[in-house]
Amino acid sequence: MKTVNVVAAVIFRDEKIFATQRGYGKMKDGWEFPGGKIEPGETPEQALRREIREELSTEIEVGALIDTVEYDYPDFHLSMRCVRCRVVKGNLLLNEHEDARWLSRENLLSVAWLPADVNLVKKLQTIPW
Repeated sequence: MKTVNVVAAVIFRDEKIFATQRGYGKMKDGWEFPGGKIEPGETPEQALRREIREELSTEIEVGALIDTVEYDYPDFHLSMRCVRCRVVKGNLLLNEHEDARWLSRENLLSVAWLPADVNLVKKLQTIPW
């Protein structure tokens, strides 16, 4: 099975986390943390900064790794590095996503997360913010 290596930004602000709703593809309408594929020659940090610039027209500070999610979808294996981030410049414009929300710890499960994100969301409910 093909492995897809991605990186996801868990963007924190005022005790809330930024979640985005996919606007395209097989998983359209599912909720996720923004980010994307790591291109050849890129470090995970470079990929994450590039993806957030492309998807949200925003510059981020990349912090510590929260978790690496390994998940088998029917067509591929996803390896997703999930990293703590914060906005340093920009307004989080939705260039590719349908919707976005700032979610508190209490309402993290109020959206329909993509399957690979569910265990990360559960972990986020238990760790310090």
